[in-house]
Amino acid sequence: MNDLGSFFAENKALVKEYIETRMEIYRLQSLRIFSQSAGYFAWMIVSLFLVFLILLFSGIVTGFWFSSILHSYVKGFGLTTLLILLVFVLLAVFRKKLFVDPVTHTIIQRSREQSGEEE
Repeated sequence: MNDLGSFFAENKALVKEYIETRMEIYRLQSLRIFSQSAGYFAWMIVSLFLVFLILLFSGIVTGFWFSSILHSYVKGFGLTTLLILLVFVLLAVFRKKLFVDPVTHTIIQRSREQSGEEE
């Protein structure tokens, strides 16, 4: 029992330094994860804005194109609206297969890669 007490007394500074080092490692890892998440979030915002612009202008062009084919602005833009609604409905129906499952698999794969790098 006395040997164990002397062991802790002798190595107290070393254990304290080890714990502080581990805490610093965890802090830096969480900072890395936060900064990556913030970067992905900013990239997603910019990408969504660009996708919105592309959809907006392609919808206008498609509306005018159908209008010239059908000789009616109402029919051309109505058909364009129906096509856009059809795309949104299809995306909503197949959202799990197209978005949720691939994102889940990507997150799991990246977490495995990161845990493999740490070892």
